[in-house]
Amino acid sequence: MFAIQKAKAGKGLEATTIESQKPKDNEVRIKVTHAGVCGTDMHIYQWDDWSQKRVKPPLILGHEFVGEIVELGADVYGYEVGQRVSAEGHIVCGVCTLCKTGRAHLCKDTVIIGVDRQGAFCNEINMPAPNLWPVSSKISDAHAAIFDPLGNAMHTVMAFPPSGEHVMISGAGAIGLAAVAMSKANGARKVTVVEPSEHKRQVAQKLGADVTIDPFNTDVVATVADDKPTILLEMSGNEKALETGLKSLLEGGKVALLGIPPKAVTINLAELVIFKGLTLQGIVGRKMYETWYQVDHFLQNHPEAVDELVTHILPAQDFQKAFDLLEAGEAIKIVLQFAE
Repeated sequence: MFAIQKAKAGKGLEATTIESQKPKDNEVRIKVTHAGVCGTDMHIYQWDDWSQKRVKPPLILGHEFVGEIVELGADVYGYEVGQRVSAEGHIVCGVCTLCKTGRAHLCKDTVIIGVDRQGAFCNEINMPAPNLWPVSSKISDAHAAIFDPLGNAMHTVMAFPPSGEHVMISGAGAIGLAAVAMSKANGARKVTVVEPSEHKRQVAQKLGADVTIDPFNTDVVATVADDKPTILLEMSGNEKALETGLKSLLEGGKVALLGIPPKAVTINLAELVIFKGLTLQGIVGRKMYETWYQVDHFLQNHPEAVDELVTHILPAQDFQKAFDLLEAGEAIKIVLQFAE
């Protein structure tokens, strides 16, 4: 069957064929119909420092997907052949203290599909049954394929519930833009987006942003000085953006950190965090499975917002075009279609 793999070190991906595998007793075999292209996939495609340290080729990429169950393992119950499902791509141990106290997203033994083991950029994938998420008929395939990144956005937004708050979002990629709509849907009184791309600022406005700021041509701190944000959602991983965001926040504000810096960051901890009384929260993955319920509700009630994010649906065989578009900044979210 068709698959997209990182065959060797260096930039790029290759098409290949692989054999279908019978599921283990606790697994299901899923026919992948659609899969989202993630920023992580781009890191691996470009073969940056992070991917060189983490990924061991050959590897089938992809961790955002939706499909149909075609075979059940011997010990699987509660699912049936033909059922449409997505899945949590972080496979955890299930026995550590974190897993047993509702914090499985922090499990130190997490294995991620498409990063640490074979992923979903192929016609079929086997997944542990506990990781499955049944997909409502009210949710389209293109939307269901990106539960994973929407979950990252929702986890970040709900780290500090935004109802009645002024939320600043730093970085308007697909996840940052999703956070705009989610913040508004969860009652934020004001959303300010800091993003250098004019096109992405325009999309942020369509999704409900009250203020958009180009940080390259505008003094962000001065712009928000009369109504300082109370929550910062840092999506960019950019050191300067983080510093600007911390400076902009009202004293006692809260910071959710999702963007991953490419290298160590230096900030004035005393002036920007301690003396301002800020609360910082790192965001990893999605809460299992609180975040999935929240995203499911969002997808069923705000499909128009997700339509703004998915700019391209391409045949899986055109994966090179997808990565070219993303690398050129000409797409927000691309979904690959694997169904024949």
